[in-house]
Amino acid sequence: MPDQTEDPAAAAAQREKWKEKGVALRAFFYIFGTHVFAGFVWLLFYLGEHAKK
Repeated sequence: MPDQTEDPAAAAAQREKWKEKGVALRAFFYIFGTHVFAGFVWLLFYLGEHAKK
């Protein structure tokens, strides 16, 4: 259990920092994943264009 003498404003600020870190981490993974997916699609088009038909 958290210490009851802790400042409520400090506790709220700490929770906000955790939320900010979570949002930043989630954004990083979404951006990274989108680029990986786009690279895969680009690779498919590249291989399809250079395929022997």
